[in-house]
Amino acid sequence: MAVYTHLTRETAGAFLSLFDIGALVALSGISDGVENSNYLMETTTGKYILTLVEKRTPPEALPFCIGFMAALNAAGIPCPAAVATQDGQLISRLQDRPAIITTFLQGGWLKETTPTHLAAVGTLLGKMHRTGIGFPQTRANPMGVQAWRDLIGLSLPRAGEVQQDLGAELDTALRKVISAWPSQLPVGAVHADLFPDNVFFSGDGAAEKLSGVIDFYFSCTEMLAYDLMLTLNAWCFDKSGHLDTAKSAALLRSYHRERALSDEEIAALPILGQGAALRIVATRLYDWLHPAAGAVVTPKNPLEHVHILRFHQNAACGADYGFSP
Repeated sequence: MAVYTHLTRETAGAFLSLFDIGALVALSGISDGVENSNYLMETTTGKYILTLVEKRTPPEALPFCIGFMAALNAAGIPCPAAVATQDGQLISRLQDRPAIITTFLQGGWLKETTPTHLAAVGTLLGKMHRTGIGFPQTRANPMGVQAWRDLIGLSLPRAGEVQQDLGAELDTALRKVISAWPSQLPVGAVHADLFPDNVFFSGDGAAEKLSGVIDFYFSCTEMLAYDLMLTLNAWCFDKSGHLDTAKSAALLRSYHRERALSDEEIAALPILGQGAALRIVATRLYDWLHPAAGAVVTPKNPLEHVHILRFHQNAACGADYGFSP
């Protein structure tokens, strides 16, 4: 989440009149994340999230994102639900952008996590993937291999501004991953961006529990094990690229209990991990070198996932992640 498109209270209040969820009480921008413009709206009936969809989510993809959220809710997996206008529309227009209001989830994301939290995330992801296998709509991954190639290619001439010789390293890594990329692993609808700031926990101590998952605008049809490694990369490494194997083992074991990984998927974990790291490096490096003018957003350091890429390049099997079925 972030704020690229700025709204006044008057504009937001007028837009809210299209819905039957009360009058605007308060409006505040949400600076977390990097993709769309998001606002917390407090109305006379409660709290909601207003999202203005920006450049990386095309309007034609929004029915998939909204439909996947609805399918997960129907399966008992807590996530936002799109709110319809008074004439039944789930997608509207505001400031010349697609606009969606969704329900508000209680809880917040964790800056510090333990293996217990990772076990909960693994269970959640396994349930999401089991639901995603049967989801009837499809959407090509907007951040698939070709997107990495394109974004990294645009950034290579200036990559040395971030770290010396980074461009050559990424070019070599990209070529190796593309040549070894698997194509026959199980697929389904996936979140594709399950970073810690998109997973909420609520309660304290023994009462703490995972309370929901947000931000489905990267959701797509993709290899399930690749989405698992995107999640592992985001949750189980420190900023220097050191893997916490207690966390990765907890994530993988709890996931495996919900949706058993095949031998082929387990063997592919290192190459999928490399691809998952390159996918995040691609967007972070581009955004770092090409910041959006006037945006209320903090670019994220691409080197964190370069370190993660290097770990996966030296991994050989599931045991390197603390996992054996």
